[in-house]
Amino acid sequence: MDKKSIEIFKCLADQSRLNIVNLLLEKPMYVELLSNALDLAASTVSFHLKKMEKAGIVHSKKDQYYTMYSLDESVLKLPLSDLVQLDKVKKDSLTQKEDEYRLKVLKTFFDGKILKSIPVQRKKRVIVLEELAKDFTIGKEYTEKEVNEMILNHHEDFCTLRREFIMEKLFTREKMVYTRKK
Repeated sequence: MDKKSIEIFKCLADQSRLNIVNLLLEKPMYVELLSNALDLAASTVSFHLKKMEKAGIVHSKKDQYYTMYSLDESVLKLPLSDLVQLDKVKKDSLTQKEDEYRLKVLKTFFDGKILKSIPVQRKKRVIVLEELAKDFTIGKEYTEKEVNEMILNHHEDFCTLRREFIMEKLFTREKMVYTRKK
């Protein structure tokens, strides 16, 4: 989420500013008119309008003796997903941190291809299970015996790991036939 989005959310999180937005939806207005309509001091309305202008929600324009304020409706028509979306730099940074964490977990719990222990913490266990599941082809059906043998290449507790595959929805099981899911 960028700084502009945060300013917009902060502006719209105030009842007086929402009231101003509703009045400006009807037509452009000046401070005194808004002040009378909202029963607020002109200085209070000016304060709110400056905040809203900074966030890009309203625009001001001199009209003879008055400064007229109008709503930038394009800001209000933005999809919420556009406002809350992280910028690419932050997304890349998060992805990098996730990758580093994943590698750290794999180094901690694996000795080569051998799983030293099954993590207790769910987040770490899911990473280990996803790594083990890479041996299986997505969509291919496996007998329970085949699944057990493939797990035994990594760890002796094939029953727990096989059950965890199902619980974490990495596999489906129907009539003792296991299928690797995406």
